[in-house]
Order: sequence, then structure tokens, then C-alpha cells
Amino acid sequence: MLEDARARGFLGPGPVTAHVTHARALAAAVPEPPTTAVDLGSGAGIPGLVLAGCWPESRWVLLEAGDRRARFLETAVERLALGDRVAVRAERAEVAGRDPALRGQCDLVTARAFGPPATTAECASPLLLVGGRLLVTEPPDAAAGTRWPNAGLAVLGLGVERTATDPNVVLLRQVERCPDRFPRRVGMPAKRPLF
Repeated sequence: MLEDARARGFLGPGPVTAHVTHARALAAAVPEPPTTAVDLGSGAGIPGLVLAGCWPESRWVLLEAGDRRARFLETAVERLALGDRVAVRAERAEVAGRDPALRGQCDLVTARAFGPPATTAECASPLLLVGGRLLVTEPPDAAAGTRWPNAGLAVLGLGVERTATDPNVVLLRQVERCPDRFPRRVGMPAKRPLF
């Protein structure tokens, strides 16, 4: 499936096996397997599809705004026989964050190359239940602790739980319910970042 994703331009450079190995390593960064999870901007299905395989009891939503990528993900879910617990939603994260079926329902949200920290935090926070976690893959050159300011995160009810360098991730925790005013309308989290 990932070779097909690369041929379509949905997966970045490097060996496909390296993408899978990295996604599997993310599972170790989460203290316990989730019950309900969302993968923001799923693209080729990394890390969402891999983590769904690591945690067979979990239910996933692969959130992808691009129609072509969403159709690819639907085919992947079908071919991998994951349709009983993995759904694909072809919509923007700002829209999904307002849907009562997802808002405040997830104990894990994952993001790999979704967007800058403020955008990722604002789009993920509304999906998380209090105590839920946001797991974000950081760029290789990211300076630990500087991209996720406590004051900016607090507006969303988020706080940094920990950072790790192997794999390079930040794990945030929803310590308070996300205020109803978030996420803002489509495009605003990126256009006018909170921090």
C-alpha cells in the first residue's frame, strides 16, 4: 500500500520500511494503547494505519481533507480488512472538531507533518477528551521545548507531557476541556496562529 502511496506522491522520501519502522516506534511514546484515536492529515496512512495495526483493540478515524488521498485511504482500509474499526473522513480538521460525534471523544490524536505547532494544537485539542493525548512527530532539527509554549497551549487546555528524541516526538495532554470557541473556522488556525 505504501509503495502505491509513494507512486501517487502521497509519501515522502526514504525507504518505505523506514516510514513503517518510525510509525511503530511512535507506539512506545504513548503510555497506554488508545480506545479511540484520530490521525490528523493522514495522507498515505502514516502513522494511523500502522498504529491501528499495533493496537488491534483501538478504533481510528483517518482524517484527510484531500479527496484523492481520502479515496486512497478508503481503499487501503478495505484491502487491509480494517473497516470494522478504522474509518476515513474526507474533511478538514476544523470541521471535524465541531462534530459532536468526534468532539471531546478521543484519547489519542496523532499528527505527522500536519502543520506548525499552533495549527496542530488548535485542530487536535477539540477532539481530545480530558486526559487524552496529542502525539506529534517533530522535525529532526526541532529544538526540544521551544515549539510548544505553555502559555499558548493553555488557551486550548493542553500541556506538554514530555518530549523524546528517539523517535523525535512531543506528547501533549488535554488537561482541561477545550473551550467551545475552538477550533476557529476553516483556515484560521493557520492564518492567525494562537502562538
